Amino acid sequence: MTQAARPNPTPPARLSGLERLAYGFTAWAEKWFPDAFVFVVLTLLAVVAADLAMGAAPLAIANEFGAGFWSLIPFTMQMAMVVIAGYVVAASPPCARLIGRLALVPRNGAQAVAWVAFISMASSFFNWALSLVLGGLLTRALARRADLNLDYRAAGAAAYLGLGATWALGLSSSSAMLQANAASMPKAIADITGVIPLSQTIFLPQSMLMAAILLVCAVLISYFSAPRGDRVRTAADLGCDISADVQMAETQTRPGDWFEFSPVLPILIALLAAGFIFSEFSSKGPLNAISNLNTYNFIFLMIGLLLHRTIRSFLRAVTKAVPACAGVLIQFPFYGAIAGLLTHVNGASGHSISHYISNLFVSIATADTFPIVIGVYSAFLGFLVPSGGGKWIIEAPYVMQAAKDLHAHMGWAVEVYNAAEALPNLINPFWMLPLLGVLGLKAKDIVGFCFTQLLFSAPLVMLLLWGLARTL
Repeated sequence: MTQAARPNPTPPARLSGLERLAYGFTAWAEKWFPDAFVFVVLTLLAVVAADLAMGAAPLAIANEFGAGFWSLIPFTMQMAMVVIAGYVVAASPPCARLIGRLALVPRNGAQAVAWVAFISMASSFFNWALSLVLGGLLTRALARRADLNLDYRAAGAAAYLGLGATWALGLSSSSAMLQANAASMPKAIADITGVIPLSQTIFLPQSMLMAAILLVCAVLISYFSAPRGDRVRTAADLGCDISADVQMAETQTRPGDWFEFSPVLPILIALLAAGFIFSEFSSKGPLNAISNLNTYNFIFLMIGLLLHRTIRSFLRAVTKAVPACAGVLIQFPFYGAIAGLLTHVNGASGHSISHYISNLFVSIATADTFPIVIGVYSAFLGFLVPSGGGKWIIEAPYVMQAAKDLHAHMGWAVEVYNAAEALPNLINPFWMLPLLGVLGLKAKDIVGFCFTQLLFSAPLVMLLLWGLARTL
């Protein structure tokens, strides 16, 4: 059965009130929401209009747009490599064998859904792209176990929880990594915050406690919300092909192919890389070394190369990973231009747009309520601008200025953004696309379960952001 011809997995009459709300929201979003790049362009035009209203000269705006367009090239490349490196590791043969072993752990369908949620969220602390691919492949492997009676939709939603709930509190957090790297920060942000080390963001005890609480709660919700009995819809019911992924055997056809198929070259490169990594960790310490995005990506890429064993296998995985970087590559230059326009001081008013926005936050928030105000704002904007790193570049100039003016903890301000920004990912189809491609599902198949997670996670996140801020 083809994907287009598959039957409706759950008759409308059998949907609960919560499921009806979630499916209705998804149907609306699929009908009315344009591509994420459209929101980038609309945001740019809105900022331009605001600059014009403040008396800025059109030519000055155009010059600022062009000057800021390429300001994020290093960070853009770093974020693209985060995606590629995570995918390469997850798609390696040893990882495939690990997935096979992990698929043997659960004893029933509900346990399997909770297990996928745990693996996805735990791996997202290391790399969000790794969590998507690993969670998707684990779901497919579990779906092949006839004894589980696994609901493929619920397991697919669980595989998405790494990106939809916890990734921004881990090592691939765009905002935390940006703040820890002076060379990657735009001047508009660096002038306000300076460098904020990871020890003050993702490795804060309060941040790690919040991440642990969110993980435990999401796993429990996944377990208790998993359909049972005749409400289960398996991959077969949905018409999804879950046959084992078989790599086409390749053979050497000419003498020059020896280099591509031999494990010697990857091993030699890995040994060279090990020397560099040892030097970095011994001279800077593990935390400072991993704070550098270049070192972080370097480690993941070298691990991926070693796991694939051959140049041919490694390059095949890289080729498959590149399309997932398209949004980063085309959107981040526009984010850089928007950041420049937001912080550009208009001659007529003597102030920038970010100055007025930061003053607005200062006027409506206190040091005590700052986490809630910024959390709600970031979560709302995150649905319209689904890019953790790009959106941070837009928000940081005025959010961090407000935090500075209110004497809030600067590192916790970053974590407020991280935790709140991840919430709309649960119902935004943009970031679901790579996972849906692996699973053969559509957004409407999993968003009902993701929406359930959002209803519980949103108030919990806001409570944690407010409560833990009081301990700093």
